[in-house]
Amino acid sequence: MKILITGGSGFIGSHIVDNLVQTGHQVFVYDLPVVGNRFSDPNVAFIPGSILDMETLRQAMIGTDAVYHLAAIADVKDVFEDPLYSEMVNVRGTINVLEAARRCKVSRLIYGSTTWVYSEAVADVVDEETPLGSPKHLYTSTKLTSEYYCTAYHELYGLDSTILRYGIPYGPRSRDAAVVPAFVSKALKGEPLTIAGDGSQFRQFVYVEDLAKGNVLALQPVGANRTYNLDGDETITIKQIAETIQNILGKVDIEYIEGRPGDFKGKVGINKRAKDELGWEPKVSFEEGVRRYIDWYKAREADRDLTKTNS
Repeated sequence: MKILITGGSGFIGSHIVDNLVQTGHQVFVYDLPVVGNRFSDPNVAFIPGSILDMETLRQAMIGTDAVYHLAAIADVKDVFEDPLYSEMVNVRGTINVLEAARRCKVSRLIYGSTTWVYSEAVADVVDEETPLGSPKHLYTSTKLTSEYYCTAYHELYGLDSTILRYGIPYGPRSRDAAVVPAFVSKALKGEPLTIAGDGSQFRQFVYVEDLAKGNVLALQPVGANRTYNLDGDETITIKQIAETIQNILGKVDIEYIEGRPGDFKGKVGINKRAKDELGWEPKVSFEEGVRRYIDWYKAREADRDLTKTNS
């Protein structure tokens, strides 16, 4: 298949690119040129452009069989600090991608959503049929709106889509501002690990390579117009993240600060549908994934130091 990935240079997108190439697909990455390529295959075609530029986006999709839409403002803190730009990218950007896909007669669109959509659900254990409450965070609002747009485009125009609700991804190539990379960086520098609130907030972290495999499996015909949770099986508190890094790297101080506005305490997501219909389940344990990330981080920093020395 010929597949285009918006945001394919990013953390999750780059791993999906690698998995799609390994399974024999022809892959094109559509992303801002300032991002830089993080996918490992140098032969993947890179198309520079913004999802706010409808004509460039449409041109990039001509002849495409499927589109993965991952381009977004993904950091909750960034959304909180710049809601107007975040709405442009996360909401209007999504409808641009859907409309371009409709005009180009794309067979399937796969949308990267988040388990944050369950933040206001009454139930503590959630699956894809759990009723969703009205979102109280702007980030959640943008992701839910995009999900609704995907559903509407199928109902109104026949564009098949698949919604994937990601757990918290971690692993090689992740954004430095994410919690695991930020903690690892501080720990290796001998700085204390800072926790917002009491550290009881929990997430189901999912190793990025497991997550990428789930995205590729979602291309199966059974995945059309379905929603799947792609969560890790382990429930990990923020405090446990710090303790895991301590276990691997040695003692590091932990400090507590005031909690963030609108922070999502956490829900337990059930992956049964993805397992039953797609044959997907996470394989890498949290501690093993953190060890792999630390190894990758150390290798990256060593390469950077070598580059500085030789320049």
